[in-house]
Amino acid sequence: MSDRLDALESRIAELRAGVRRAVRARDGAAARSLRADLRAAEHAWDSLVTAPSEDRPRRRAAGVVTVRERVHQALDVLGAPAQPRLVVAVSEAFFAGGLRSAQLTSIRRDEERSFRAAPYGRPYYLCAALTDRLSPARGLLAQSGWPLERRMVGPLSPRVDFLTCARAVAARVAGAAEPSQEALRLLARMGRNIPGGELVELGRDVDPARVAELAAAELAVHAERDTLHRAELARRAREQLDDPARLFGATNLSTVGKKGITA
Repeated sequence: MSDRLDALESRIAELRAGVRRAVRARDGAAARSLRADLRAAEHAWDSLVTAPSEDRPRRRAAGVVTVRERVHQALDVLGAPAQPRLVVAVSEAFFAGGLRSAQLTSIRRDEERSFRAAPYGRPYYLCAALTDRLSPARGLLAQSGWPLERRMVGPLSPRVDFLTCARAVAARVAGAAEPSQEALRLLARMGRNIPGGELVELGRDVDPARVAELAAAELAVHAERDTLHRAELARRAREQLDDPARLFGATNLSTVGKKGITA
C-alpha cells in the first residue's frame, strides 16, 4: 500500500503545481480540468488511507486473492495498458497464476458500475485505455492510479506499450533470485518480438539485460512522438469528459458534450 500512497502523493503534488501555473497564466479551462484531476487523486488517497485494513491480513493468510487484485498486481508490474492474455501471463509468471482470460471479460464493466454507484469508493479501479475518439480501447486493461496520458492510445502507443511492458518484465526477472520458468518463457517471447531479439533463447539462458537494452533502443525511436500524441489526447479528455468517462471512456458522441470529437 505504501508504494501506491507514494505514487498518489507525488501525483497530487504535481497536480497542485499545475493548478497554480494555470491560475497564474489565467488559463481557466486548464485550471478546471487540473482541479478535477486533483479531486480524483485526493479521493483515491483518502480511500486508500481509510480503507479497512483488518480484513486484508485474514484474506492473505487464507490465500484468498480476488481476480481484481490479481489483475492489479499484474498491471503494477507492466506499467502500461495490456491485453488480458498478457495480464494472465504476468500473473502466472510472478504471482502463482490463478487468472483466466475469461475472468477478465466483464471486469471493466463491473468496475464502472461500482464507480458510478460510489465514486472513488475504492483505492483503485481497473479501467480503460482511451482511443483518439475518447472511447474505451477494445480489450485493453489499465488502472485508475496512472496519469491520464499513460492510458491514452495513439497510433504508436500499442508498440510503445509493448516495449514498456517488455522492459518491466525484464527488470522483474533480473531482480528475482530464481525467476520461474513461466517468467523466463514470457520474457523470451517478448524479446523475440523486438528487432535484434530474433535469436533470444526460449530456455533458462534468456538475458533480461539484453531484452531491456533492445526494448530501450526501439523506444528511443518512438517515444517522443507518442508522448506528444498522448498529451494532446489527454488534454482533450480532460476538457471534454466527466470523471466516469475519463476512467471508462465515452460510449457515444453525446458523452463528450458540445465540442464533439475530432479525429
